Amino acid sequence: MNEESKPGYRDPFLWVPTSYLAMGLIYVTVSGVANIMFKNLGMDNAKAAFWSSLFILPYTLKPLWAPVVELYKTKKFFVLTMQFFLTGMVVATALSLRLPGNSYMVPLLVLLALTGILGATQDMASDGVYVTTLNPAEQAKYLGVQSMCWNAGPILANGVLVRASGMLHKESGSWNQAWMVVLLMIAGLMGAMAVYHVRMLPPGSKAPDAPKSVAEGLRSFAHAFTTFFQKKDILLMVLFAFFFRFGYGFLEKMGPLFMIDSRANGGLGLSNESLGDINGMFGTGAFMAGSILGGLFVSKLGLKRTLLTLCLCMNVPNAVFVYFSYALPDSYALIATAVTIEKFFWGFGAVGLMIYMMQQVAPGPYRTAHYTFGSALMGLNMMLTGMLSGKVQEMLGYRTFFIGVLIAAIPSILVTLYAPFHHPDSAGPGAAKQDGNAAPAC
Repeated sequence: MNEESKPGYRDPFLWVPTSYLAMGLIYVTVSGVANIMFKNLGMDNAKAAFWSSLFILPYTLKPLWAPVVELYKTKKFFVLTMQFFLTGMVVATALSLRLPGNSYMVPLLVLLALTGILGATQDMASDGVYVTTLNPAEQAKYLGVQSMCWNAGPILANGVLVRASGMLHKESGSWNQAWMVVLLMIAGLMGAMAVYHVRMLPPGSKAPDAPKSVAEGLRSFAHAFTTFFQKKDILLMVLFAFFFRFGYGFLEKMGPLFMIDSRANGGLGLSNESLGDINGMFGTGAFMAGSILGGLFVSKLGLKRTLLTLCLCMNVPNAVFVYFSYALPDSYALIATAVTIEKFFWGFGAVGLMIYMMQQVAPGPYRTAHYTFGSALMGLNMMLTGMLSGKVQEMLGYRTFFIGVLIAAIPSILVTLYAPFHHPDSAGPGAAKQDGNAAPAC
């Protein structure tokens, strides 16, 4: 690791876990937690899904202001600035719930939107600290820790804190009061990590190819964007990146809302406590296990041979929600087991997209930028399908909607069958990096 960074920390285990926990916590707060909170506060499915999906727009657009993080101060400065601002922003969001009547709704939406912008900037700066402080071997060594701790954010937010919201509601009788306390808990965690990072987070160093001015940064971005669309079969790659998770994009927002919706409305009528356990802790844990095993599956057999299997693993288990919508089971054990299995296979299949972008989309000049563009397409799909999902569900009802989710797997299967492979199937991130000086595939 860089010698100049050593005085800022004793060991990466002292800052990598907390950095990525903070990133995952804020992302899930503005997307998943906000979705459930809106439902509890009386917002209909269409509006809850729309707004909680729109809040992730900054995570899709963040490459546009990435050069600013490279130009000024240190990456640690940006991380700390964002984390302290995020602490204050989440406190303000919590306090907005004390406004009388429904007058809190507009401030709540504005504050959560600003939280998304700050969270996306924190992500860029934290990733920058990671990749410029650790050498490639160390980056690979701590990659599992990084991923595990990011996913601890969803477990904490969608699991522990959603459960806490239900318990607090039982005590107070007010969803506003319950969610205010939960948001203050999130703010407290962010504030504690910000203070901790003042001492423990290394400063990060400038990337060797970092732009030296805004104009240079814009030129570099424009060239990276142009060369991305000069890649061979780029249209098929773009379609693959956008549509691979198409069906799940509709399910992500509606699944939790269906589970807590009343049986009179066709939902399962679960409490927030049950949803937190099933979707947050069991489900996220199963997703992590599936992701690990999916990666091992691909590493053994190769991506080209396994990509269709991964696609089917991600889509077929969505039939669980079709069954739920017709049978409306009341067995907690059955619901928990079925959702856990569905989440496991979702994690198992989802690795296909990430590995494809590393192996086939990213290689060439601007490898990091091109991977980011692919990730942005993936995020754009999740945002747009999430924004539409509530309206579609209200038009069709839960039963027909979940059948539609299965039908939405057809585009995923088609783009998988036609996904081009122009680089060696065995090429991992390291191999792709070695290709960084090669000419773009035209």
